[in-house]
Amino acid sequence: MTVPVIVIFDVGKTNKKVLLFDEQYKLLQEESTQLEETTDEDGFACEDVHALTRWVEQKLAEILSRKDIDVKAVNVSAYGASFVHLDEELNVDTPLYNYLKSFPEDLKKQFYDNYGGEDQIARETASPLLGSLNSGMQLYRLKYAKPEVYKKIKYSLHLPQYLCFVLSRKLATDISSVGCHTNLWDFAKNDYHLWVYKEEFDKKFAPLYSGNKIIGNTRAQKAIPVGIGLHDSSAALIPYLYSIREPFALISTGTWCITLNPFNHTELTDEELKQDCLCYLSYEGKPVKASRLFAGYVHEQQVKRLSVHFQKTADYYHAIECDLPFLHQIQTSGEPPARFSESNLADIDSYEKAYHHLVWDIVKQQAKLTNLVLQGAPVRKIFVDGGFAKNNIYMTMLANALPGLEIYGSTISQASALGAAMAIHKTWNNGSLPADIIELKRF
Repeated sequence: MTVPVIVIFDVGKTNKKVLLFDEQYKLLQEESTQLEETTDEDGFACEDVHALTRWVEQKLAEILSRKDIDVKAVNVSAYGASFVHLDEELNVDTPLYNYLKSFPEDLKKQFYDNYGGEDQIARETASPLLGSLNSGMQLYRLKYAKPEVYKKIKYSLHLPQYLCFVLSRKLATDISSVGCHTNLWDFAKNDYHLWVYKEEFDKKFAPLYSGNKIIGNTRAQKAIPVGIGLHDSSAALIPYLYSIREPFALISTGTWCITLNPFNHTELTDEELKQDCLCYLSYEGKPVKASRLFAGYVHEQQVKRLSVHFQKTADYYHAIECDLPFLHQIQTSGEPPARFSESNLADIDSYEKAYHHLVWDIVKQQAKLTNLVLQGAPVRKIFVDGGFAKNNIYMTMLANALPGLEIYGSTISQASALGAAMAIHKTWNNGSLPADIIELKRF
């Protein structure tokens, strides 16, 4: 007897996953890979979009060839702030530029001088000034720095929608990807910003849909519905919105640690924007106030540094127990707020103590940014999912840093992928959504 499943491609900057969920949203299979990066024409490291495309096509073909499952639908969650540009023949026309690539200062000045200044654009688009991380600016850079490349672009798709295009050959723009610090969306007008129309970028964008839509069908022997694809942070929120009935905030941890408060609809202030707060759009197009911290990346880099200095394995930190007396000592020491990355490891006598200092440095920043999005819409409960939710040292420190709030580690399996599956529930699943989809541990 075959098992009905949904296939989700969950594409992060580091790990690319394909997952199968059954109708009760139980994870039946997960396969992860890492793909070698390539470089763009300037020699800057970037995602190899062709290798990623081949991997998605190959994995879907393998899954569809199986006799033990019945694939009912396919969807994608993927990192945002990244465009794939297609030419007239719908072939990929440029590298998948890295959102960490620096943005030219002359073009930055030109843009903001033309369109009202940095503060105004940031406030209207709910997007802090992030250079290439404001994905609309990537298109602006191509138009003025590489006009011969820009002229060849017929469509610009955010990465989740490009991968759904690979599966279905249908073109779409998803509201959660547009509403992800892109500089493209005017939150007050609920439409593309005026500058987008003046630059005629709207002509390069496919029709706009909410994230619970079906874009088309697979091109395989059997026509299988394909979702529109979702920005991964917005997708990670969906299981909680379905399951939690009272106001809450979610800290979704990964390369970026993003605090999302779907119950805070206050306008972003200039001060919040300067501290990297922003608004996302949910898969239904509703604003979600958020703050971001590059903590997962920092943790990854500093753990490598610790491993080299103390001659430990790369994953040694997994075995460290939370030292509560030492934790209390460093939390109350009143040390100057220097970043751990600037510390001299020779001054610390063990890996364990250094790791506690690293996590406390991250947690201090996380608590500050989380408090920002709680202003104006206080919540009592904060859920943490992703890698840090399994880190007892991080979770214990966070609970200490946010007194008066209930802090829960969530053991929800693959929140972004699960959210992408749940977004199109009615398309592929005749059952009801399970009530016990989230397992919680209070700290």
